[in-house]
Parts: sequence; C-alpha cells; structure tokens
Amino acid sequence: MPFSACTHRGHRVRSPTNSPEVASGTMSSPLRSEVVRLYKNLLHLGREYPKGGDYFRDRLRAAFAKNKSVQDPEKIKEMIARGEFVARELEALYYLRKYRAMKQRYYEDK
Repeated sequence: MPFSACTHRGHRVRSPTNSPEVASGTMSSPLRSEVVRLYKNLLHLGREYPKGGDYFRDRLRAAFAKNKSVQDPEKIKEMIARGEFVARELEALYYLRKYRAMKQRYYEDK
C-alpha cells in the first residue's frame, strides 16, 4: 500500500485516499466520518494524557487498527459510543486535574 510523503514525528502518515477502508468501500460514508471524527478528537484529548501523548497515541492507533475490519454497522455504532464515553472520561479527568491544581493554589491544606 502506498504511503503519502508526509511524516509526523518521524512516522509515515497514510493518506486518507489510500486507506483500505476508502479503497474497498467497506465502511459506509456517514459511519466512516464519525469514526474519523472520533479518532481525531481522541488524538487531540490524548496530548495531555498523564502517561504522555506518545503512549496514548500508540494505544489509540492500536485500538483502531484492531477493529478496522469490523463491517457490521451496529457493531461500529457500539464502538463509536464506547469511544465517545472514553472521550468524556478523559475530559472529566482533565477538569479534575485543573480543579485540584487551582484548589492547591488558593486554599490551604487543613
């Protein structure tokens, strides 16, 4: 499979038009766009992950690659819902971390 000439942090990046899902038409367009949106959202949220952005990105890529052959629309919708749940949990984790940092700055420990 051909790769694009772009690189990101030393990794070769696959062009969306060359991806297997687009070439074979295995995933319907609305679901594909939802999956791509979810992936980008999780990738963005993972930059501040406590174990590091690289750790999160590698795990995220592995999770999506593991399920790339799923073709059942209902199963894909379930996995999208699970991914959205993970995104909400990450957001809650970050809000809690910011709240704790603010609390430590402005309130004394008792």
